[in-house]
Amino acid sequence: MEIGYFLSCEEYGPDELLEQAAAAERAGFTGLWVSDHYHPWNDEQGHSPFVWGMIGALSRVCSLPVTTAVTCPTVRVHPAVIAQAAATAGVLLDGRFRLGVGSGEALNEHILGDPWPSVDRRLEMLEEAVAVIRELWSGEVVSWEGKHYRVDHARIYDLPETRPEIYVSGFGPKAIDVAAKIGDGFVNTAPEAEAVRRFKDASGGKPAQAGAKVAYASSAEEGWEHAHRLWPNAGLPGELAQVLPTPEHVEQASELVTMESTRGSVVAGPDPERHLAQIAAYREAGYDALYIANMGPGYREMIDFYGEQILPAAG
Repeated sequence: MEIGYFLSCEEYGPDELLEQAAAAERAGFTGLWVSDHYHPWNDEQGHSPFVWGMIGALSRVCSLPVTTAVTCPTVRVHPAVIAQAAATAGVLLDGRFRLGVGSGEALNEHILGDPWPSVDRRLEMLEEAVAVIRELWSGEVVSWEGKHYRVDHARIYDLPETRPEIYVSGFGPKAIDVAAKIGDGFVNTAPEAEAVRRFKDASGGKPAQAGAKVAYASSAEEGWEHAHRLWPNAGLPGELAQVLPTPEHVEQASELVTMESTRGSVVAGPDPERHLAQIAAYREAGYDALYIANMGPGYREMIDFYGEQILPAAG
Protein backbone atom coordinates (compact mmCIF):
# COMPACT_ATOMS: atom_id res chain seq x y z
CA MET A 1 0.00 0.00 0.00
CA GLU A 2 1.39 3.39 -1.00
CA ILE A 3 1.40 6.17 1.58
CA GLY A 4 0.85 9.78 0.52
CA TYR A 5 0.34 13.08 2.28
CA PHE A 6 -3.04 14.82 2.59
CA LEU A 7 -2.99 18.64 2.29
CA SER A 8 -5.85 20.14 4.34
CA CYS A 9 -6.93 23.41 2.73
CA GLU A 10 -9.35 23.92 5.63
CA GLU A 11 -6.57 24.21 8.22
CA TYR A 12 -3.55 25.67 6.46
CA GLY A 13 -2.88 28.68 4.25
CA PRO A 14 -1.30 28.57 0.79
CA ASP A 15 2.31 29.02 1.91
CA GLU A 16 2.02 26.34 4.59
CA LEU A 17 0.49 23.92 2.10
CA LEU A 18 3.34 24.46 -0.37
CA GLU A 19 5.86 23.97 2.45
CA GLN A 20 4.14 20.71 3.42
CA ALA A 21 4.11 19.43 -0.17
CA ALA A 22 7.82 20.00 -0.69
CA ALA A 23 8.64 18.47 2.70
CA ALA A 24 6.40 15.46 2.02
CA GLU A 25 8.28 14.71 -1.18
CA ARG A 26 11.63 14.93 0.61
CA ALA A 27 10.35 12.63 3.35
CA GLY A 28 9.33 9.90 0.91
CA PHE A 29 5.54 10.23 0.66
CA THR A 30 4.42 8.90 -2.73
CA GLY A 31 1.71 11.41 -3.65
CA LEU A 32 -0.54 14.25 -2.51
CA TRP A 33 -4.22 14.61 -1.82
CA VAL A 34 -5.54 18.17 -1.61
CA SER A 35 -8.99 19.08 -0.27
CA ASP A 36 -11.39 21.41 -2.10
CA HIS A 37 -13.43 23.66 0.20
CA TYR A 38 -15.04 27.07 -0.05
CA HIS A 39 -15.39 27.16 3.75
CA PRO A 40 -13.45 25.43 6.50
CA TRP A 41 -15.50 23.19 8.74
CA ASN A 42 -15.20 25.74 11.56
CA ASP A 43 -13.66 29.14 12.16
CA GLU A 44 -10.87 27.63 14.26
CA GLN A 45 -9.49 25.88 11.18
CA GLY A 46 -9.57 29.26 9.50
CA HIS A 47 -8.54 28.66 5.86
CA SER A 48 -9.94 27.74 2.44
CA PRO A 49 -7.54 28.63 -0.42
CA PHE A 50 -8.84 27.99 -3.94
CA VAL A 51 -7.80 24.46 -4.82
CA TRP A 52 -7.09 25.10 -8.52
CA GLY A 53 -4.72 27.93 -7.69
CA MET A 54 -3.03 25.65 -5.16
CA ILE A 55 -2.60 22.88 -7.73
CA GLY A 56 -0.89 25.26 -10.13
CA ALA A 57 1.51 26.27 -7.38
CA LEU A 58 2.05 22.66 -6.28
CA SER A 59 3.13 21.78 -9.80
CA ARG A 60 6.06 24.15 -9.36
CA VAL A 61 7.31 23.07 -5.93
CA CYS A 62 7.27 19.28 -6.11
CA SER A 63 7.00 16.41 -8.58
CA LEU A 64 4.51 14.23 -6.69
CA PRO A 65 1.19 13.12 -8.21
CA VAL A 66 -1.75 15.25 -7.03
CA THR A 67 -5.38 14.21 -6.49
CA THR A 68 -8.31 16.42 -5.50
CA ALA A 69 -9.93 14.86 -2.45
CA VAL A 70 -12.50 15.70 -3.43
CA THR A 71 -14.01 18.22 -5.83
CA CYS A 72 -17.77 18.55 -6.14
CA PRO A 73 -18.51 19.19 -9.85
CA THR A 74 -22.26 19.58 -9.55
CA VAL A 75 -23.55 22.70 -7.77
CA ARG A 76 -21.03 25.43 -6.92
CA VAL A 77 -18.95 24.84 -10.07
CA HIS A 78 -20.34 23.62 -13.39
CA PRO A 79 -18.74 20.40 -14.66
CA ALA A 80 -17.64 22.16 -17.86
CA VAL A 81 -15.50 24.50 -15.74
CA ILE A 82 -14.12 21.59 -13.69
CA ALA A 83 -13.23 19.85 -16.96
CA GLN A 84 -11.15 22.85 -18.06
CA ALA A 85 -9.51 23.28 -14.64
CA ALA A 86 -8.61 19.59 -14.39
CA ALA A 87 -7.25 19.55 -17.94
CA THR A 88 -4.94 22.46 -17.14
CA ALA A 89 -3.88 20.74 -13.91
CA GLY A 90 -3.04 17.66 -15.97
CA VAL A 91 -0.88 19.71 -18.31
CA LEU A 92 0.95 21.51 -15.47
CA LEU A 93 1.58 18.25 -13.63
CA ASP A 94 2.67 16.45 -16.81
CA GLY A 95 0.12 13.68 -16.42
CA ARG A 96 0.49 13.38 -12.64
CA PHE A 97 -2.96 14.76 -11.85
CA ARG A 98 -5.97 12.70 -10.81
CA LEU A 99 -9.45 14.21 -10.45
CA GLY A 100 -11.18 13.06 -7.30
CA VAL A 101 -14.89 13.92 -7.24
CA GLY A 102 -17.80 13.51 -4.88
CA SER A 103 -21.37 14.58 -4.26
CA GLY A 104 -20.27 17.42 -1.98
CA GLU A 105 -21.38 19.10 1.23
CA ALA A 106 -23.89 21.90 1.71
CA LEU A 107 -21.15 23.69 3.67
CA ASN A 108 -19.44 24.59 0.40
CA GLU A 109 -22.10 24.19 -2.26
CA HIS A 110 -24.88 26.41 -0.86
CA ILE A 111 -22.99 29.68 -1.37
CA LEU A 112 -24.73 30.72 -4.61
CA GLY A 113 -28.16 30.17 -3.11
CA ASP A 114 -28.95 26.95 -4.95
CA PRO A 115 -31.12 24.41 -3.10
CA TRP A 116 -29.24 21.48 -1.61
CA PRO A 117 -30.49 18.36 -3.41
CA SER A 118 -31.35 15.01 -1.87
CA VAL A 119 -28.73 12.25 -1.81
CA ASP A 120 -30.28 10.45 -4.77
CA ARG A 121 -30.41 13.60 -6.84
CA ARG A 122 -26.82 14.52 -5.95
CA LEU A 123 -25.60 11.13 -7.09
CA GLU A 124 -27.60 11.48 -10.30
CA MET A 125 -26.03 14.90 -10.88
CA LEU A 126 -22.56 13.52 -10.16
CA GLU A 127 -22.97 10.77 -12.72
CA GLU A 128 -24.00 13.25 -15.40
CA ALA A 129 -21.24 15.68 -14.41
CA VAL A 130 -18.56 13.01 -14.87
CA ALA A 131 -20.00 12.19 -18.29
CA VAL A 132 -19.84 15.88 -19.27
CA ILE A 133 -16.23 16.14 -18.10
CA ARG A 134 -15.13 13.11 -20.07
CA GLU A 135 -16.95 14.33 -23.16
CA LEU A 136 -15.13 17.67 -23.00
CA TRP A 137 -11.81 15.88 -22.58
CA SER A 138 -12.29 14.50 -26.07
CA GLY A 139 -10.94 17.80 -27.38
CA GLU A 140 -13.92 18.14 -29.70
CA VAL A 141 -16.61 20.81 -29.71
CA VAL A 142 -19.28 19.69 -27.26
CA SER A 143 -22.92 20.63 -26.96
CA TRP A 144 -24.87 18.84 -24.24
CA GLU A 145 -28.52 18.85 -23.24
CA GLY A 146 -28.89 16.72 -20.14
CA LYS A 147 -31.25 16.43 -17.23
CA HIS A 148 -29.07 18.63 -15.00
CA TYR A 149 -26.51 20.35 -17.24
CA ARG A 150 -26.31 22.21 -20.49
CA VAL A 151 -23.16 22.90 -22.51
CA ASP A 152 -23.27 25.08 -25.63
CA HIS A 153 -20.51 24.67 -28.24
CA ALA A 154 -17.64 24.29 -25.78
CA ARG A 155 -14.15 23.03 -26.51
CA ILE A 156 -11.12 22.58 -24.26
CA TYR A 157 -7.94 23.43 -26.16
CA ASP A 158 -5.24 22.62 -23.59
CA LEU A 159 -5.41 18.95 -22.73
CA PRO A 160 -2.77 16.66 -21.23
CA GLU A 161 -1.53 13.84 -23.46
CA THR A 162 -3.03 11.35 -21.01
CA ARG A 163 -6.45 12.31 -19.70
CA PRO A 164 -6.71 12.35 -15.88
CA GLU A 165 -8.26 9.39 -14.15
CA ILE A 166 -11.42 10.18 -12.21
CA TYR A 167 -11.73 8.71 -8.72
CA VAL A 168 -15.14 8.87 -7.08
CA SER A 169 -15.93 9.23 -3.39
CA GLY A 170 -18.60 7.07 -1.79
CA PHE A 171 -19.74 6.60 1.82
CA GLY A 172 -22.79 4.34 1.51
CA PRO A 173 -23.86 1.39 -0.64
CA LYS A 174 -25.64 3.50 -3.26
CA ALA A 175 -22.74 5.96 -3.56
CA ILE A 176 -20.21 3.11 -3.72
CA ASP A 177 -22.16 1.52 -6.56
CA VAL A 178 -22.13 4.82 -8.47
CA ALA A 179 -18.38 5.11 -7.88
CA ALA A 180 -17.87 1.61 -9.26
CA LYS A 181 -20.00 2.44 -12.30
CA ILE A 182 -18.42 5.75 -13.33
CA GLY A 183 -15.04 5.92 -11.61
CA ASP A 184 -11.52 4.83 -12.44
CA GLY A 185 -11.01 4.38 -8.71
CA PHE A 186 -12.59 4.83 -5.29
CA VAL A 187 -12.08 7.37 -2.50
CA ASN A 188 -13.11 6.96 1.15
CA THR A 189 -11.89 7.88 4.62
CA ALA A 190 -12.73 4.89 6.81
CA PRO A 191 -10.91 1.54 7.12
CA GLU A 192 -14.06 -0.34 6.13
CA ALA A 193 -13.25 -3.60 4.38
CA GLU A 194 -16.85 -4.10 3.28
CA ALA A 195 -16.90 -0.77 1.41
CA VAL A 196 -13.66 -1.63 -0.38
CA ARG A 197 -14.91 -5.13 -1.24
CA ARG A 198 -18.18 -3.78 -2.57
CA PHE A 199 -16.37 -1.29 -4.81
CA LYS A 200 -13.77 -3.73 -6.08
CA ASP A 201 -16.34 -6.47 -6.76
CA ALA A 202 -18.59 -4.07 -8.69
CA SER A 203 -15.76 -2.34 -10.59
CA GLY A 204 -13.70 -5.35 -11.55
CA GLY A 205 -10.94 -4.62 -9.06
CA LYS A 206 -10.21 -0.95 -9.70
CA PRO A 207 -7.99 0.82 -7.13
CA ALA A 208 -9.24 2.21 -3.83
CA GLN A 209 -7.65 5.05 -1.89
CA ALA A 210 -8.33 6.42 1.58
CA GLY A 211 -7.52 9.45 3.68
CA ALA A 212 -6.80 9.54 7.40
CA LYS A 213 -5.70 12.11 9.97
CA VAL A 214 -3.21 12.15 12.82
CA ALA A 215 -2.36 14.78 15.42
CA TYR A 216 1.40 14.68 15.84
CA ALA A 217 2.69 16.44 18.98
CA SER A 218 5.20 15.91 21.78
CA SER A 219 2.55 13.93 23.69
CA ALA A 220 -0.68 12.17 22.88
CA GLU A 221 -2.61 14.50 25.18
CA GLU A 222 -1.32 17.58 23.38
CA GLY A 223 -2.22 16.02 20.03
CA TRP A 224 -5.74 15.22 21.19
CA GLU A 225 -6.16 18.82 22.34
CA HIS A 226 -5.21 20.04 18.86
CA ALA A 227 -7.54 17.53 17.21
CA HIS A 228 -10.46 18.39 19.47
CA ARG A 229 -9.97 22.12 19.01
CA LEU A 230 -9.54 22.01 15.23
CA TRP A 231 -11.42 18.93 13.99
CA PRO A 232 -14.28 18.03 16.37
CA ASN A 233 -16.44 17.79 13.25
CA ALA A 234 -14.65 14.53 12.43
CA GLY A 235 -16.71 12.99 15.22
CA LEU A 236 -20.10 13.96 13.80
CA PRO A 237 -22.27 10.96 12.91
CA GLY A 238 -24.26 10.08 9.84
CA GLU A 239 -24.99 12.65 7.14
CA LEU A 240 -24.53 15.79 9.26
CA ALA A 241 -21.30 16.67 7.46
CA GLN A 242 -23.16 16.66 4.16
CA VAL A 243 -26.22 18.68 5.16
CA LEU A 244 -25.07 21.34 7.64
CA PRO A 245 -24.81 24.56 5.59
CA THR A 246 -22.39 26.83 7.48
CA PRO A 247 -19.30 26.64 9.71
CA GLU A 248 -21.48 28.03 12.50
CA HIS A 249 -23.88 25.08 12.21
CA VAL A 250 -20.97 22.63 12.18
CA GLU A 251 -19.53 24.28 15.28
CA GLN A 252 -22.87 24.01 17.08
CA ALA A 253 -23.21 20.31 16.24
CA SER A 254 -19.58 19.66 17.16
CA GLU A 255 -20.25 20.77 20.73
CA LEU A 256 -21.79 17.31 21.16
CA VAL A 257 -18.45 15.63 20.37
CA THR A 258 -16.62 14.92 23.63
CA MET A 259 -12.89 14.90 24.33
CA GLU A 260 -13.32 11.26 25.34
CA SER A 261 -14.61 10.52 21.84
CA THR A 262 -11.63 12.33 20.31
CA ARG A 263 -9.18 10.37 22.46
CA GLY A 264 -10.83 7.15 21.36
CA SER A 265 -10.75 7.89 17.63
CA VAL A 266 -7.66 10.00 16.87
CA VAL A 267 -4.08 8.78 16.52
CA ALA A 268 -2.06 11.38 18.42
CA GLY A 269 1.41 11.92 19.78
CA PRO A 270 4.85 10.48 18.90
CA ASP A 271 4.35 6.74 19.54
CA PRO A 272 5.24 4.99 16.25
CA GLU A 273 3.13 1.95 17.10
CA ARG A 274 -0.10 3.94 17.09
CA HIS A 275 0.66 5.41 13.68
CA LEU A 276 1.70 2.05 12.25
CA ALA A 277 -1.44 0.41 13.65
CA GLN A 278 -3.64 2.91 11.83
CA ILE A 279 -1.80 2.29 8.58
CA ALA A 280 -2.18 -1.46 9.09
CA ALA A 281 -5.95 -1.10 9.55
CA TYR A 282 -6.30 0.57 6.16
CA ARG A 283 -4.01 -1.97 4.51
CA GLU A 284 -6.06 -4.83 5.95
CA ALA A 285 -9.26 -3.18 4.69
CA GLY A 286 -7.90 -3.57 1.17
CA TYR A 287 -6.90 -0.04 0.17
CA ASP A 288 -4.19 0.45 -2.42
CA ALA A 289 -3.09 3.85 -1.07
CA LEU A 290 -3.50 5.87 2.12
CA TYR A 291 -3.04 9.65 2.38
CA ILE A 292 -2.35 11.02 5.85
CA ALA A 293 -3.05 14.57 7.06
CA ASN A 294 -1.76 16.23 10.19
CA MET A 295 -3.99 18.14 12.60
CA GLY A 296 -2.39 21.01 14.45
CA PRO A 297 0.77 23.09 14.24
CA GLY A 298 3.25 20.20 14.31
CA TYR A 299 3.15 19.38 10.61
CA ARG A 300 6.89 19.85 10.08
CA GLU A 301 7.67 17.43 12.90
CA MET A 302 5.01 15.01 11.68
CA ILE A 303 6.43 14.89 8.16
CA ASP A 304 9.97 14.35 9.47
CA PHE A 305 8.71 11.70 11.91
CA TYR A 306 6.98 9.82 9.13
CA GLY A 307 9.99 10.07 6.86
CA GLU A 308 12.38 8.77 9.49
CA GLN A 309 10.30 6.21 11.37
CA ILE A 310 6.89 5.44 9.85
CA LEU A 311 7.34 5.18 6.09
CA PRO A 312 10.38 2.84 6.32
CA ALA A 313 8.61 0.61 8.86
CA ALA A 314 5.29 0.59 6.97
CA GLY A 315 7.17 -0.43 3.79
